[in-house]
Formats: sequence, structure tokens, C-alpha cells
Amino acid sequence: MTEMNQDLFQIQIADDTESEHIAAPQYSYWRSVFRKFFSSKLAIFMMILSGTVILLSIIQPMFSGYSPNVTPNINRPEMKYIRPNATYWFGTDDVGNSLFDAVWKGTGTSLFVAFVATAITTVLGVVVGMWWGFSKRVDRIMIEVYNIVSNIPVTLIAMILAYALGSGVWQIIFALSVTSWVSTAYFIRVQVMIIRDREYNLASRCLGTPTWKVITHNILPYLISVIMTSISRDVPSFISYEVFLSFIGVGLGQQYASLGRMIQQYSPYMTSTPYLFWIPVAISAIISVSLYIVGQTLADASDPRTHMI
Repeated sequence: MTEMNQDLFQIQIADDTESEHIAAPQYSYWRSVFRKFFSSKLAIFMMILSGTVILLSIIQPMFSGYSPNVTPNINRPEMKYIRPNATYWFGTDDVGNSLFDAVWKGTGTSLFVAFVATAITTVLGVVVGMWWGFSKRVDRIMIEVYNIVSNIPVTLIAMILAYALGSGVWQIIFALSVTSWVSTAYFIRVQVMIIRDREYNLASRCLGTPTWKVITHNILPYLISVIMTSISRDVPSFISYEVFLSFIGVGLGQQYASLGRMIQQYSPYMTSTPYLFWIPVAISAIISVSLYIVGQTLADASDPRTHMI
């Protein structure tokens, strides 16, 4: 009987470390962000498309040597208005220059303006918005600034400043970002006010944690998806503003190549040689749509609530 019991039962040795074993899989925030992002085939396609456009706008002008003020083929009529073909992929313009070279030079300028303006708007907006949401003294001042700025169209402010400051890359960047950061700051302020009075933040402040530490450690990580949403909205918006301002003649001057400048320059050829007008328009639309979709998908992926363990 004893031998039979020994065959049926086995002695187990207690291990105190087993109680500390966590059964749930290890969670990594950024791994979850990228897993969520790359699960969207549309976002991957748009990321590849926008990445290709950005690389071409950086690399291609290095080899083409294109300049909007240089017209080497102006005395060669046979080089003018060549429609897109295997040699000239985008055709040639009214002075015989390759539209392919001009488009990527202009795209680089427009992207530079949009990215720098977005960076300035985001940094100022986030920093000011964080303190705005915490400080009643700052709130009293900034709410009046916001009420004034929000009642004046951004386009009107940008037009007046671009006209007053003159043409130039940094002039238009200043004109675009000088007031746009206020809207971003107000957006961040609202989000901070929602989070700041939660129990863990009240406990941190009761324990004497400095305000800047509460902001950077307790609040800022929760706003990553919100900030990404703002960026995904601002980059295409600034590209559109640059195109519009250059189109009406108050943006970048003739010495600069940009998508807006090209659309304005080639608008008279919309019916006679439509490729001169519609190719820059198509490139502008592709950049705006692809960057917006990539930014929105990344913003959704940055929200921890969308992560599945």
C-alpha cells in the first residue's frame, strides 16, 4: 500500500520566489506603440510614400543643381514645353528647365518651412500650455491673449506679416508661427486641467513634489498622443499656408523655389500645358495627406488605451 501511494504522489518543495513571479507578459510602451502603428497597412504605405518624397526633396537637388534664377535653356526653344516622357519625367517648363528638378527643389523648401514652423509652434505651445494649465496668474494673462488672437484669422495675420517683413524663408516661418503657438498652448492647457487634479497628482503635490516635476513626470507622458495629434495637424496645415501665401504673391520671393511659388507661377498654364500646374498641386496634396494619416495613426498608437496586452 505504501509503495502504491509513493507512485501516485510526488513531494513538492516550496519556493518562496514563485510568489513574486508576474504571470502577465512584460509591457513596453514604445514596443506597443510601434506594434500598433505597424498593424495599419495604410499608415505603412503612407509612411513609405511620405518618406520617399522627403528623401527625394533632400537628395535630388544635390545632383540637379537647379536654381530658380538660372535658365540655361532659355535660348533653346525646342526645350520648352516638352511633355512628360522617359527623359523628362515631369516635362519642361516655359524656359526649358526640367520640372522634375524644380518640383523637388520646391518641395524641399516647403517641407523645411512646415517642419521648422511646426517645431516652433509645438515647443512653445507645449511649454506655455503646461504652465498655463497650472498657474492661475498665467491663466489670467494668457486667456486674454488667446481671446484676442483667436478672433483674428491666422491667414490674415500671416498675410500682413509676410507682406510687412518681405520675402524670405525665415520671414514666412516667423509669420506662420508667431501666433499659431497660442492655439496649441490653449489645447495643451485644457488637457492639463483635465489631468492635474487626479488623485496621484494631488498626492504628489501634498508630498511637496515641485510643480515642474509633476508636469514632466505625471502629466507630460499622458499627453504624448495629444501632442502627436497636434503635430499631425500642423505640418500639413503649414504646407497649405505656404502654398497659399506664395500663390497670392506675399510668401517666398522669386529667388526661392517652393511648391506655392510654382503653383502661382504656372497657374496661367492650367489649360494650355496642364502638367506644369497639376504636378506641383499633386505633390503638395500627396505630402499633406500622407503626413496627416501617418501623424494621426501614430497619435492613436501613442495612446496607451489602444494597447492590447
